[in-house]
Amino acid sequence: MESNKQISKGRLWVSYILQGILTLMFLMGAVMNILGTEQAVDGAVTMGYPESSVLYLGLVLLLSTLLYAYPKTSGLGAVLLTGWLGGAVATHSINGDPLFNTIFPIIFGIVLWLALWLRQEKVQNLISFK
Repeated sequence: MESNKQISKGRLWVSYILQGILTLMFLMGAVMNILGTEQAVDGAVTMGYPESSVLYLGLVLLLSTLLYAYPKTSGLGAVLLTGWLGGAVATHSINGDPLFNTIFPIIFGIVLWLALWLRQEKVQNLISFK
């Protein structure tokens, strides 16, 4: 839901651009998993996931991303994608990956919520810097 307060057009655009970039990246990952591309399967197996899980991981990511992209369910999508990204952090940590690989999903999570925070009063009230 949009705020009753007036939000600057610049802030609104930044919010939608950030959300759009993340949505496209998540959709790309979801489609790669659903199609079972070699890169998606190899990546999952290397991280310790069975090959049979790749399709299901892709479907979960697709659903979560679509919920995030749709304005009325963006909060629910953000919560689900935060869980997804938490799983990515855990997976990278368990596998002893370089620090950047572990921090990257955290950065995605911050940007994911920042995009909503910039335009949604409910998120601003939830995540307050006062």
